[in-house]
Amino acid sequence: MSKQSFQNIVHKQALIELLYQLADDDFLLSFRGSEWLGLCPHIEEDVAYSSITQNTMGHAAMYYKLLEELGEGTADALAHEREAESRKNAIILEKANGKGFYTEEPVYDWAFAVVRNYFYEAAKKVRLDSLKQSSYVPLANVARSISREQYYHFRHWEVWFRQLLTSTPEAKERMESQIARVWEDFGGVLTFGPLGTEMKEYELISGEKELIDRWLKIINDSFQQAGVELPTTLPQMESGNGREGIHTEDLTTALNTLGEVYNMDRAATW
Repeated sequence: MSKQSFQNIVHKQALIELLYQLADDDFLLSFRGSEWLGLCPHIEEDVAYSSITQNTMGHAAMYYKLLEELGEGTADALAHEREAESRKNAIILEKANGKGFYTEEPVYDWAFAVVRNYFYEAAKKVRLDSLKQSSYVPLANVARSISREQYYHFRHWEVWFRQLLTSTPEAKERMESQIARVWEDFGGVLTFGPLGTEMKEYELISGEKELIDRWLKIINDSFQQAGVELPTTLPQMESGNGREGIHTEDLTTALNTLGEVYNMDRAATW
């Protein structure tokens, strides 16, 4: 399936860049989700969030597998052996859930988790809708498969987002604070980096502006229903552009944790 021909080297480079972004985004957000196990507001949410996290890691694995088929290395190596500076995930997705460590004195913010996940799942939805029409057939097929699960992920976080914004004054205040925080860096999710123009040109995915407009329409509906004003500026990249290999110490810590078992014996068969 991945033997599809390319027009030139730039065409293939744009595809590989896009796949790394898609894979790394899901990979890092899945890890941050796994840290909430046993710490969610109630047991039902613990089960639901764990399922979403597991699915999201599976989505990352699908993208890494496509990269493997393109000669980038094994999926496991791409997930666990690459250094932080080679990662293409948006910075907002690598940021820690809060102070402390999930096994020792975690001080996490549920409002941050809800806002980050809702914004991300809305962005993921519009990307997948576009990817289902991708000129690279194996990617289009993967997008269709992922969409079946992602629909429920999006609805899950949409419900949380709207409910917390319309519940108590304290909940609304905390949500508005985290909306402002996430907005400062969410531009990193919405950009495709240096090869974004080529991704659109070769019809791998729609252009940035079109997808941003679709994303804004989705989240604006939730803002309006909650009686909250959408920020007047587009999301920013205050901490830098992860698509260009700029990251925080949070990513290094996450990668060390994620690869701890794998790196004990890279040759082991699991």
